[in-house]
Amino acid sequence: MPLPRADGRRADQLRPVIFEAGPAPYAAGSVLARFGNTQVICAATIESKVPTWMKQQGVTGGWLTAEYSMLPYSTLERKPRDITRGKLDGRTVEIQRLIGRSLRAVIDLKKLGDNTLWIDCDVLQADGGTRTASITGAYLAARLAIQKLLDNKRITENPLTDSVAAVSVGLLQGQEMLDLAYLEDRDAEVDFNVVMTGRGQFVEVQGAGEEATFTHDQLQSLLTFAQNGLKELAALQTAFLAQHLLKF
Repeated sequence: MPLPRADGRRADQLRPVIFEAGPAPYAAGSVLARFGNTQVICAATIESKVPTWMKQQGVTGGWLTAEYSMLPYSTLERKPRDITRGKLDGRTVEIQRLIGRSLRAVIDLKKLGDNTLWIDCDVLQADGGTRTASITGAYLAARLAIQKLLDNKRITENPLTDSVAAVSVGLLQGQEMLDLAYLEDRDAEVDFNVVMTGRGQFVEVQGAGEEATFTHDQLQSLLTFAQNGLKELAALQTAFLAQHLLKF
């Protein structure tokens, strides 16, 4: 008998996903990504220069980088800001590198010109899956920002080669589940974060057992859950862009 989920979802069902455009009007592109109770503002800004290391190494084109943070009130217990500790914690560094890698996998940086695309993901409310919501929303924010570059003729063609999204999967009491909320993620024996392009190519798969193991068949089942969920997310991204862009 399937294990009941607290919110009544099927094991293979995403949480309600909503994208809202424009929460940060001063950014070149911004999206509020809601995955159930998880809410992340993803904003893209454009800087008309590239990092010094690119010039020193003779690397042409532009650059994309990401920053991630959880606001102090995003969790049940206040989370101190990294600046008060004087350094980023390891989790923050890991997640912002993952966001950057995921977006760079679907952009031709040479077509970005001498510009840096900054992606900022700020968690307003955390209920599991903040990194996957960040990646999924960050792609949309980046696409909106790039449209401004195109409209202002600062670049001549869209450098994005595909869409990208991410979702979590895991084993809870031996049952495969898609898009884990916090309580599920906390208690899961195995959890994965899967990043995939709109064309179905994997960008990254992060996974481990929490004092547990998993079989080959369970791994394949988790990946199938993730792929199906990511196809749904790609369709939602396409629908959002169809509404907010004249063309894509």
